[in-house]
Amino acid sequence: MPIYEYKCDSCGHETEIMHKMAETPSAVCPGCGEEALKKQISAAGFRLKGSGWYETDFKSGSKKNIADSGSSGSSGGCGSGGCSSC
Repeated sequence: MPIYEYKCDSCGHETEIMHKMAETPSAVCPGCGEEALKKQISAAGFRLKGSGWYETDFKSGSKKNIADSGSSGSSGGCGSGGCSSC
């Protein structure tokens, strides 16, 4: 669910409200009680909740620790001398 930023035109109170995109939130300011909340233009934040959001969730066996397997320096990646930039 996206987290939106709002600012009150009356008192200047700023708040974040989490609601569905199709849902219309209350315009009542929690600071002064006036109906003057306006949505601010910002990058909407969101919360990744539940399973399926981590790298290891879809891997099995020895592939779960894929980051550890390349730590010996022989991965050929940048910093190991394996590219023209090193």
